[in-house]
Amino acid sequence: MSKSMYGYVRDAWKKPADSGVKKLLWERMQVWRRQGAVVRIERPTRIDRAHALGYKAKQGIIVVRASIRRGGRRKSRYIRGRRTNRMGMRKATPGKNLQTIAEERAQDRYPNMEVLNSYWVGQDGKCKYFEVILVDRNSPSVLADKNLAWVATTRGRVYRGKSSAGRKGRGLHNRGTGTEKCRPSIRSHKNQGK
Repeated sequence: MSKSMYGYVRDAWKKPADSGVKKLLWERMQVWRRQGAVVRIERPTRIDRAHALGYKAKQGIIVVRASIRRGGRRKSRYIRGRRTNRMGMRKATPGKNLQTIAEERAQDRYPNMEVLNSYWVGQDGKCKYFEVILVDRNSPSVLADKNLAWVATTRGRVYRGKSSAGRKGRGLHNRGTGTEKCRPSIRSHKNQGK
């Protein structure tokens, strides 16, 4: 069975060092670092991943790259009479994953659009970079598309944890044993699901 063009692109991203993607990423990072936190781009960096998540090269659909600072939250050290281990300094992490935060920032920048999905495109020592696919809910070409017309009836799905990254953060990606307390929601089970 012959592989499609997207198949070759997917394999190149799976093993960046062997395919030359690693060197390409290293060069791109130097440009990306100097750009803003949310930047609209002309076409997806990972065309195979974008198409798998619903991207189409048509009017009403855009792609933005969002950069998010890596790691836990920064917390200033206060002067009190206890050792650092008991101060609650370490592991002060956000309540949602960085990909969800990237999607929310993209949604804030483009309030007339709806987040469809997102994917990882790179990281350096300081930031992680995600590309977010956004759909204009009022565009005639989107409304005429049978695969995307449902977007017109929804609002703020990224803030409600409805994207794939948001569902993963809510503990809904694995529906097997041990995830019983994640449904119907994390809060309904006293946050015992995570």
